[in-house]
Amino acid sequence: MNTTLKITPYAEQAPAWPQSGRHIMAQFDADTIVVYQAYRPAIARFAFEHQRFGGEFSFSRMSWIKPNFLWMMFRSGWASKDGQEHVLAVRMKRSFFDEVLEASVASSFSAGRYDSHEKWQEAVAQSDVRLQWDPDHDPNGNCLERRAVQLGLRGETLRRFGQTELISIEDITSFVIEQRENLKEGFRGLQTPCEEIYRPHSTTAARAVGIDL
Repeated sequence: MNTTLKITPYAEQAPAWPQSGRHIMAQFDADTIVVYQAYRPAIARFAFEHQRFGGEFSFSRMSWIKPNFLWMMFRSGWASKDGQEHVLAVRMKRSFFDEVLEASVASSFSAGRYDSHEKWQEAVAQSDVRLQWDPDHDPNGNCLERRAVQLGLRGETLRRFGQTELISIEDITSFVIEQRENLKEGFRGLQTPCEEIYRPHSTTAARAVGIDL
């Protein structure tokens, strides 16, 4: 197992996680937070070697980040889906992550935050950050009641994420493949990154994404 992430048995930490509600589950410290992305080999290799995004990575398209490891595993099929064979753990500044949360606009209209559908459409057009709450998943990909967040970045926000606001990029594909073999026997051998409920420093950011406090 070769990763700088803090790792612990899944069976030990999962019971302490909330069973329902909207929660940002992540690995973080006082200054940084880890988010995950999955790419084809060429993009992942460039990012890891240069510790920034570039090469075949497109800054003209929206790119999605996921702070929840198991949601990334569901999305990438544990690094088995075409174009998602390499999983990256990107450590970024918490201050920037909270800024991203504050700027987020939900992918679908919600009457609770916007007075009208038109106002929501205007906000979508003006924001560089798209917000989605999706069902979280267990290691086998089964849906849970708890919701997991993913954030789509574009424009200047994506450029900052990919080049100036990140701290490090780690290719954790070998760890993912190793753990993919441990999805048996009730997950007894499964190791996953330590994750806890993430609460933004900014109350504005917490309100923007609608997390359950």
